[in-house]
Amino acid sequence: MTVIFSKKCELGLQAVLFLSTQPKDTLFSSQDIANELKIPKEFVSKVLQSLTKSEIVGSKKGNSGGFFLQKDPSSIRLIDIVIAIDGLGMFHNCVLGFRNCSVDNPCPVHHKWGKLRNETYSMLSTETLADLRDATISKIKAIKFQDDSLN
Repeated sequence: MTVIFSKKCELGLQAVLFLSTQPKDTLFSSQDIANELKIPKEFVSKVLQSLTKSEIVGSKKGNSGGFFLQKDPSSIRLIDIVIAIDGLGMFHNCVLGFRNCSVDNPCPVHHKWGKLRNETYSMLSTETLADLRDATISKIKAIKFQDDSLN
């Protein structure tokens, strides 16, 4: 269940985290990434194409082409990926969707969400792909293990 991010953003985060665990300039097709993460190839292609515009991901066309991480993992923060895909609306809009929600005219969860929103923004702004490398590798291994055990 998505709480904050769009599905596109979730998959983009997963794909970029995967790319960050791979050797520099190694190319992966959207199919390769989809297979590794057990997510739909169509989503991977679309989201990675959009991330090439923000220069987080690079791409090479052709039969031997694919996607690669364009920047060093230590220079890419999670918030960079969120901004490139979903923007910052989730940090400025009412979490319940009420119009005119503000400090002076709060929704029922305004104050509690404000604290969580600020903590979320802070975490996304400080964590880099490099910071999450080991945890990402463990998660990808767990996905493979789970998939292998089902077969």
